[in-house]
Amino acid sequence: MPHDIAITLPITDPTWIFFLVLLIILFAPMVLERLRIPHIIGMILAGVAIGEFGFNILERDSSFELFGEVGLYYIMFLAGLEMDMEDFKKNKSKGIIFGLLSFAIRFGIGMWSCLKLLNFGLTTSILMGCMYASHTLISYPIISRYGLSRLRSVNITIGGTIIVDTLALIGLAIISGMYKGDTSGMFWVMMGIKVTLLTAFIIFVFPIIARRFFRNYSDNIMQFVFVLAMVFLGAGLMQFVGMEGILGAFLTGLVLNRLIPHVSPLMNRLEFVGNAIFIPYFLIGVGMLIDVNALFAGGQALKVAAIMTVVAIGSKWIGAFATQKIFGMKKNERNMIFGLSSASAAATLAAVLVGHGIIMENGERLINDDVLNGTIVMILFTCIISSLATERSARKFALEEKLHFNDSKDDTDDVPEQILIPVANPETTENLINLALMIRDTKLGRPLVALSVITDNKNIQERKQQCGKNLEKAAMIAASADVKVTPVSRYDLNVASGIIHSAEEYNATNLVIGLHWKANIIDSFFGKLTEGVLKGTYREVMIARYLVPSTTIRKIHVAVPPQAEYEAGFVKWIDHLSRMASQLGCHIVFYAESDTLKYLKEVAAKFSAAGLAQFEEMEFWNDFYRMKENMYDTHLAVIVCARRGSISYDTSFERLPSLLSKFFQESSMIVLYPEQPHQEEGHRTFSDPLGHNEYQHYDKAREWVTDLFKMDDDKKEH
Repeated sequence: MPHDIAITLPITDPTWIFFLVLLIILFAPMVLERLRIPHIIGMILAGVAIGEFGFNILERDSSFELFGEVGLYYIMFLAGLEMDMEDFKKNKSKGIIFGLLSFAIRFGIGMWSCLKLLNFGLTTSILMGCMYASHTLISYPIISRYGLSRLRSVNITIGGTIIVDTLALIGLAIISGMYKGDTSGMFWVMMGIKVTLLTAFIIFVFPIIARRFFRNYSDNIMQFVFVLAMVFLGAGLMQFVGMEGILGAFLTGLVLNRLIPHVSPLMNRLEFVGNAIFIPYFLIGVGMLIDVNALFAGGQALKVAAIMTVVAIGSKWIGAFATQKIFGMKKNERNMIFGLSSASAAATLAAVLVGHGIIMENGERLINDDVLNGTIVMILFTCIISSLATERSARKFALEEKLHFNDSKDDTDDVPEQILIPVANPETTENLINLALMIRDTKLGRPLVALSVITDNKNIQERKQQCGKNLEKAAMIAASADVKVTPVSRYDLNVASGIIHSAEEYNATNLVIGLHWKANIIDSFFGKLTEGVLKGTYREVMIARYLVPSTTIRKIHVAVPPQAEYEAGFVKWIDHLSRMASQLGCHIVFYAESDTLKYLKEVAAKFSAAGLAQFEEMEFWNDFYRMKENMYDTHLAVIVCARRGSISYDTSFERLPSLLSKFFQESSMIVLYPEQPHQEEGHRTFSDPLGHNEYQHYDKAREWVTDLFKMDDDKKEH
C-alpha cells in the first residue's frame, strides 16, 4: 500500500521547518540583491509571508524563540566585539552625549505623541516613550560586511546604544516593578547595587577567565564554544538581576574585544555562524509576529502603526541631526548615525511584550492589541529604513576609503605586498600564520604563500607526506580567517636556498620565519639558515618565537637601533607592527635614542595604532634590562636589527645573540630585519652566489685605524 502524502499547514515537523528556514536564508538575499534591497529586509518580509498571519506555512514555535534570542544576543555581542576600543575611548564623551541627547529627544517626542495624538494614559505613554528611545543595531552586519567598524560615527552610535538601551530598560523595569508590587525604595537600591556589581564582575573577571582559557586551549572548537558560553553567561546573569540579557551580551563583547583579533580564525567563525544561522533566524522570527490583516480590519491599528512609525523615524533623525551639528560632523556621518540607530527591535520588543502582559486594575492591558500590532509594524519599517540608510552610507564611506587608499599608495614601490611563510614545524605553524594575518594589508586581499622545503633525498616519500601535512595545516588556519593560501612544496640543496628562490619566484615582500621555542637563541637566530636568508634577500624578514599563543599578546615592546630611520624599510616595519598592535588591541612601546625617537613618533602617528603607541627614550638602544623589567609573560619583545653593511648596522650587533639569550630566553620574541634597498643582480657572482656583503669588515677596520691613531696621540702626549 502506498503511503498517503498529505501536507497540513502549518508544518510542524522539525526537519522540514529547518529546511524551509535554510531555503529562505539562502534565496532571500539572491532575489533581493537584484532589487538592491538589503538582505535584512528580505528575512523580515519572508517571516511575514510564512508566518501565522501570512500564508501560515510555519508556526512560530520554540525553535524560533530559541534561535531568535541567540541571534539577538549575537547582534549585540558582535557590536561590542568588533568595536575599535581606542576609537571608542576617543569618542567616549561624544557617545555619551549622543546617547543622552537621543534618549531625551525620542522619549519626549514619543511620550507627547502618545498623550496628545493617541490619547493614552500617563503610564502607557511613559512605557512607549522608553520604546521610542531605544534602538537595536540591526543593520550592524552591513557595517561588518563593508569593514567600517572603526568609523567615528559607528563608534559614537555604539557608545550611545549603551546609554539609550540602559535607560530604556531601567524605565521598563520600573514600570514592570510597579505592577508587581516591587515599588519600595529598597528594591531599586538593591537592583542598582546588583547591576553595578554584575557589570564590574563582567568587566574585570571575564577577561581573566578568557585569557587563561585561550592560553591553555588552542583547539578551535573549544574556543568557539567557550566564547558562546561566556556570551550566554553574561546575558543570563544580567537577566538574573532584573535587566535584559542584551546588555550582558554587549558587555561580554566589549571585554573580549582585546582578546579576539579582528582577523583571527576565531573571529571569522563567530561572524560566520552568527550571520549564517542565528541572526537570520531572529529576523525571520520578527517578521512572523506581524499581523498584516489586523492593520486593515478596522479599528485603531493602522492609525497607531502609522503614528508610531513616523514618530520613531522622525525622532531618531532629529537626534542624529542634533549630534551632527553639535560635533560638526559631515553629512554622511549623520546618515550613518541615523541608519544604525533608527531600527527598533530588541528593547522595543521586550517593552511591548511586557506591557501587553500587564493587566491594570480596570481589567485592560497596559498595552493593547492595536499597540502590539502597531509596534511590530514599526519594527518592520524601522528595520527597512535602517538597512537602506546604513547600506547607502556604508557604500559612500567604502568608496571614499578606496579613493583615499589609491591616492595614498606609494608610487615608488610597484611590488604588491606578498608574505611568504616557510613552514616546517607543526608546533609553530599556527602562530606564524596568525602573525602573517595580523601584519598583512587586508585592503589588497592577496593570498599568503606557505612554503615547505625538502632537502634530504633519503626517505623522500615520508618527507613529502610531512610537507603536505604542514602545508595543509597552514591552509586550514588561514582559510578559517577567510584568507587564501598558495601552498608551495620545493626541492632544494638547503632550506635557505629554497626560501630565497621561492621568495624571488613569488615576488615575496615579507618573510615570516619561525623558531621552535626550545631552540637555543644564539644557535638558531644567527645560524646558517638566518645568515643565508638575510644575505640572499633584501626584503623584510621576521624571525618569530612565541611562548604563548600569538593572539593572547597584551603588549609589544620594540627596541630600535640608532639611525634606523634612514633604512629603506623603516616606514614599512612600523606599519606592520602597528597593524599587529591594532589587531591585538594592545599598546606598543618603542625604545630608542632621542634622535630616532623623534622620527618614530612622526611615522607612528600616521598608522592605525597611533593611539596605542608609547615611546621610551633610552641612552643606549640595547639597554634590554630596562625593557625586560617592564615585560610580563604575555608581552612580546621585538628587536629591530640590521644587516651587515646597512646604515644602522653597528658592531654592537655582534653581542646581540648573547644579550637576547640573557634577557629574552623565556619571552616571546621577534627579531626583525628591515627591508634594504634593492640590489642589482650583478652583485651576485658564481664564487659568492648569496651575495656576501664585504661591508661587514669596514666597521672593524675603522675601529682598528681609530685605535691606532689614539695610540699615536697618547705616545706624543707622553
